[in-house]
Amino acid sequence: MLNKKTVEDLNVKGKRVLVRCDFNVPVKDGVITDENRITASLPTIKKLMDNGAKVILCSHMGKPKGEVKPELSLAPVAVRLSEKLGINVKFAKDDNVVGENAKKAVAEMKDGEVVLLENTRYRKEETKNEDNFSKELASLADIYVDDAFGSSHRAHCSTVGVTKYVGESAVGYLMEKEIEYLGNAVENPVRPFAAVLGGAKVSDKINVINNLLEKVDILIIGGGMAYTFIKALGGNVGESLLEADKVDYARDMIEKAKEKGVKFLLPIDTVVVKEFKNEAESDIVPTGLIPDGWMGVDIGPETVKAFSEALKSAKTVIWNGPMGVFEFPNFAKGTEAIAKVLADIDGTTIIGGGDSAAAVNQLGYGDKMSHISTGGGASLEFLEGKELPGVAAVQDK
Repeated sequence: MLNKKTVEDLNVKGKRVLVRCDFNVPVKDGVITDENRITASLPTIKKLMDNGAKVILCSHMGKPKGEVKPELSLAPVAVRLSEKLGINVKFAKDDNVVGENAKKAVAEMKDGEVVLLENTRYRKEETKNEDNFSKELASLADIYVDDAFGSSHRAHCSTVGVTKYVGESAVGYLMEKEIEYLGNAVENPVRPFAAVLGGAKVSDKINVINNLLEKVDILIIGGGMAYTFIKALGGNVGESLLEADKVDYARDMIEKAKEKGVKFLLPIDTVVVKEFKNEAESDIVPTGLIPDGWMGVDIGPETVKAFSEALKSAKTVIWNGPMGVFEFPNFAKGTEAIAKVLADIDGTTIIGGGDSAAAVNQLGYGDKMSHISTGGGASLEFLEGKELPGVAAVQDK
C-alpha cells in the first residue's frame, strides 16, 4: 500500500531532521484539553532522538490566517512535549517561524536534542504553499519527515512545498500506520465490511458515500445528514437539518446501494425537540413522521437496536461522524451506543478522526478500537479514494 520512504529507511545520526507533526490541539486558558495528537507523535520523535538526529518539530495550530495570535502559539505544546519526552524541548519563539531564535537554536543543537518552531500558519505563505517560506523551512534541515496525517490533505509549505528543497524525505510512524489501516480497510477488507457515517452534512460526505458503496457490504447513515435521505424517501423531517439541494443525490445513492446489493440502513426512529438545547423537552417519533416545528437530534432506541444488530457480524468497520447532537449529553445516547457496539466487535474497528474520535475517547472506549485516526478531513479524503498531497510529496522507496 505504502511505497514511501519511512523513518526506518533513514540514516539520521548527526543530521538535522525537520518533522511536520500535527499539534493542532485544543487549548483553553493555556492548558491543552486533548493531547491525543501529541501522544501520537511521540514514537517518531523518540526514534529520531535515539538514532542521534537533531530533531526540529513544526506544526500549525488553528487558523491564525497569517496573523500572530498569541492564543494559537505552540508554547504550551513545548511544555507538554518536554514532560512527555523527559528532556527540555526548546521553543523557538519567532513570529516569522524561521527567525533568529529558530536559526540560533538549530545551530546550537546537539545530537538527540529537540527544538519546536512556532505555529507555521503565523505565515500567510503557509496555506498558499509559496516557495519562499518552504525554502526557509528547508534551510533548517537536511531531512524532512512528514508525520502529520491530519494535515496531509492540504498542499501547504510545511506539508508539500518543503519537500522540494530538502535532500531526503520520509513518512513517520503515525503517517505509516494511518495509511496502512485506512488503506487496508478500503482496498482489502475482511468482510463483512461496514461503514457508519454521521455528522451534520451530506455535502461533506458525498464522494465518500459514492466511493464506499463500491466497497462495503453494509452502509449505515445517522446524524444530521440522515434527514436528507429520509426526505428523499418521501418522509417528513420537520425542522431537522436538511440539504434540499442534495435530496436527488440521496435518492441516487439509495438506488445505487440496491444495485450493488449493499445493506443500506437509515434511522427508524428519532429523538426530536422543539428547542435546540440540552434541557429541551424531547419525544421519540418514527423518522419519516417528524411533526412540523420539531427537529431530530439523535437516533432513537429502535434504530440503536437495528444498527447494533447489523454491526455485530461485521469484521471491518469504519466510523466517521456522530449519530446525533453529541455535544448535548442528553442527545449523545445514539453515538454512545454505536461506540459501545464497536468496542465489543471481534474485528478491525477504525474511527475516522474528528467528532467520532472525540466521542470514543471521551467515553473511554479509545483503547478498544483498532485504530483512531488523527485526521478527520484527511481520513475522509482518503476514503473518497483521493491521493493526499502530503503523502504524494514524500520520496518513494
